[in-house]
Amino acid sequence: MAGITINIDPVITHLGSFSLRWYSLIIIVAVIAALYWSWREARRLGLNADAVTTLALWGIPGGIIGSRLVHVVDNWDYYSQNLGKIIGGEGQAIYGAVLGGALAAWIGSRVHRIPFAKFADVMAPGVIIAQAIGRLANIINGDATGKATDLPWAFTYTNANTYAPIGVSTHPSPVYEIIWDLIVLGIVLRLRGKLRPDGALFVFYLALYSVGRFFVTFTRVNIESSWFFGLVQAQIIALVVFLVAVPWLVLRAKWVKKETPATPETPAS
Repeated sequence: MAGITINIDPVITHLGSFSLRWYSLIIIVAVIAALYWSWREARRLGLNADAVTTLALWGIPGGIIGSRLVHVVDNWDYYSQNLGKIIGGEGQAIYGAVLGGALAAWIGSRVHRIPFAKFADVMAPGVIIAQAIGRLANIINGDATGKATDLPWAFTYTNANTYAPIGVSTHPSPVYEIIWDLIVLGIVLRLRGKLRPDGALFVFYLALYSVGRFFVTFTRVNIESSWFFGLVQAQIIALVVFLVAVPWLVLRAKWVKKETPATPETPAS
């Protein structure tokens, strides 16, 4: 066996019929980290931090629903024969979480009269941080499984409860994505306050993340059927996001020398 052996049990403990999993705990930590960052960033810019909470109350459930919906659509051959399993926590899609959460937060911003584009920029780094933390859950769970490889940094899972093939050395695809997420985070942090109009930083994050996700997916074992030219759903979404985001940035985004002072926001209702 090549590389790094992982023998972590994805299940922390059993409480009767309920299983407490590392996956759920890490996702909760990821959400808290994103909120904490966004609150601090809003305060740094002199914005109403309560608006972050308001948008999160819309965005988090929207992300959960979107994540599940994209996963179900991508695996419809299975779910069409198992309709009772459509509602459930097993199986999520990161693009559904990001785009579903953004759409729900936008709807919330219209309801509460919050400037969505400005707060999307505020929350963009926090979203990337959450994505990176969330991939730690994939590592422990053994899902998002990489293709077989004999590289010295390959993962080999040995725990019986893992979702990964036991004893097979595979690409650590979640690690590749964590590295890319951290690169995106570093670039986005450097660009804070330097792109206009409001929302440009969030669009830039979407475009940059899509590049990494497109290529990292080639290292994964994709149980989903391919859509076009051998590409799976996540890659198609990445291409669409990139092809929409880049022209928008070229036509609308402008570079400014320094951050302009924020005007006080009306408290969220």
